[in-house]
Amino acid sequence: MSSTTQTETLLRRFQAVAEETRFEIVRRLSAGERCVCDLQAELDAAQSRLSFHLKKLKDAGVVTDRREGRWVYYALVPGALEEMRVFLGEVKPAVEWVTAAACVEACCDCGGEGVLWTAFPLPSHLNNG
Repeated sequence: MSSTTQTETLLRRFQAVAEETRFEIVRRLSAGERCVCDLQAELDAAQSRLSFHLKKLKDAGVVTDRREGRWVYYALVPGALEEMRVFLGEVKPAVEWVTAAACVEACCDCGGEGVLWTAFPLPSHLNNG
């Protein structure tokens, strides 16, 4: 698989999981395969809403389904989750991280709301290392 294709696949998977209902579906499926009727009851979700979210997860390759009679069962795709886990495990900051307090001192425009990530060398008064 090419790097571009792999990146697009990972992006689709992370985007699919990065929504509250779908995140909760993934959490529940982590315990094993579930019937859609059980998911509907556990999530207190209307059938149409649940179908929409399951389709997003299936289209992204995060879940798979199988039909047994009139019921549909969903399960996580182990390879997909492993690829996501590996990617996150490999992500490491390659540059300096600055605390919110140092960010405010540096007069950036983040307002001290979080962490400033900079790809440029920090001034010596902000470099705590």
